[in-house]
Amino acid sequence: MRHNATMSFDVAAEAYDRFMGRYSRLLSPQMADLGAVAPGQRVLDVGCGPGALTAELVRRVGPEQVTAVDPSEPFVHAARERFPGLDVRRGTAEALPFDDNAFDAAIAQLVVHFMTDPVAGIREMARVTRPGGVVAACVWDHAHGTGPVSLFWEAVARVEPDAENEAGLAGSAPGDLVEILGAAGLRDVEGSVVVADLEHASFEGWWEPYTLGVGPAGKYIKHADPTRVEAIRDVARELTGPPPFTIEARAWAARGMV
Repeated sequence: MRHNATMSFDVAAEAYDRFMGRYSRLLSPQMADLGAVAPGQRVLDVGCGPGALTAELVRRVGPEQVTAVDPSEPFVHAARERFPGLDVRRGTAEALPFDDNAFDAAIAQLVVHFMTDPVAGIREMARVTRPGGVVAACVWDHAHGTGPVSLFWEAVARVEPDAENEAGLAGSAPGDLVEILGAAGLRDVEGSVVVADLEHASFEGWWEPYTLGVGPAGKYIKHADPTRVEAIRDVARELTGPPPFTIEARAWAARGMV
């Protein structure tokens, strides 16, 4: 199953922050480490969103050394506001608007899922990264049910067993991301796992961001019958158990050398 990334993420940056940003922020230091980001490097954030990874990269190397790109106009606008003077452009991974060998590292955090052509997207990241540089990416483990939205989709399945979920998105299965990086021509590709466990103080605090229309889950809720949404909400409340509860989120990660 493939989702249209532009339609799923043509939302306010604040909505994304409340929905997925709360998890993606926890991944950012781990992904900067995986990309071997160090002072003095030029680094590219591919599919930057409102800037969860961007903030970590800026902290490590300074704003003048970071460039970011995203296809969502609201996200590009938000990133420019949040990081004044930063080079933030609108564009896709499959057609990056940068010269060859322009960066020391290129990182795509939670982006490969939504690339139209993941191998082409990673190949473009390699093109703009210098020889010897690092390309790194991560994607949620939707296939094994340990992504941050897996409990939501489990609740959906109990109410609507035939509903499509995110398990079929690119890179979701074990080994997929490593295979994609290898197919894109990177060498010494290594796979790993990054973690974003998050405690939620209340069920409403966990649930409400799903109603904001962000990503495939938000899109599903937005178009579902209100009665069905209420049923899903009730099942989800049972699955989370009494608050506070922790959502244990895992993402497949991989890095390769150019």
